[in-house]
Amino acid sequence: MGKLRVGVIGYGYWGPNLVRNFYAHEGSTVTVVCDLSEKNLKNVQEIYPAIDTTKNADELFSGDVDAVAIATPVGTHFELARRALEAGKHVLIEKPMTQTAEQGEELIALAKRNDRTLMVDHTFVYTGAIRKMRELIDSGELGELFYFDSTRINLGLLQEDVNVIWDLAPHDLSILTYLIDEKPTAVQAVGYNHIGSSHEELGSINIRYQSGFHAHLRVSWLSPVKMRTALLGGSKKMVVYNDVEPSEKIRVYDKGVAVDLSGQEVTAFTPIYRASDVLIPELDRTEALTVETGHFIDCIENGTRPLTGGEEGLQVVRMLEATGESLKHDNIFLTL
Repeated sequence: MGKLRVGVIGYGYWGPNLVRNFYAHEGSTVTVVCDLSEKNLKNVQEIYPAIDTTKNADELFSGDVDAVAIATPVGTHFELARRALEAGKHVLIEKPMTQTAEQGEELIALAKRNDRTLMVDHTFVYTGAIRKMRELIDSGELGELFYFDSTRINLGLLQEDVNVIWDLAPHDLSILTYLIDEKPTAVQAVGYNHIGSSHEELGSINIRYQSGFHAHLRVSWLSPVKMRTALLGGSKKMVVYNDVEPSEKIRVYDKGVAVDLSGQEVTAFTPIYRASDVLIPELDRTEALTVETGHFIDCIENGTRPLTGGEEGLQVVRMLEATGESLKHDNIFLTL
């Protein structure tokens, strides 16, 4: 098969990165970019004179592109992806995949029916740091997993169409979905509105699992500092991930604590603390989107299942939907 012909819809914030990576990959080329902004389309033509531009997405669906990458607001994802799949195109779609789980289920069924690849752009899953965390889990080095605790805060751009949870939490929810094979059983969300916008600007999410593993995610648009951290605690070792750190993004701590009753009375116990070396593993420094677009191309060529396919995208949407219901019902836990 020749080069995969890719059309990109949306050339705002993320679209240029998709165009750059698909254009540079030896297995693909970008033939057309669609955007409603004349300024954005002019930018495309200045950088990539060989790429056609259009304001009409129908030209991509009826044209000779093999795959469509969608980098538009979440409210447009379902309709654009549905039309692309119905036209026989493979689809790479920005996160979150859809606004509702029902829409996500429909896209998955449509992709399966038309034998097309449906993949969600959960970019962090393709970073060297997150892939290293998965390696540590699979090797058993961390032992039994206890908890996941993440913070994603900054003085961010308030969104008109979604709250801070829908804006920032998909990143960490996708990481969680990739690292933990077990599916969550219940979700609770708490949100706060301080400056009079129409959506929550700070939020936190608690997620329960049948095994006892649990996760806590904190997100904010109102922080004076930018933090992108996650802790993954295990019975043997613990991992600290700091995405803001330029080089040492992962640290593995050989630390832990256990309770030794030592035959004493039930009410008496002695905590035993363990502290040993801190390991800073070497990571693959390849740009995550380069790895991801290459994976998308490989999945299409070989008919393999994407690492972040429709099912993974759907799980994230289900958790996001549950956060909305929890906020509406006084922060109760919603069963998934």
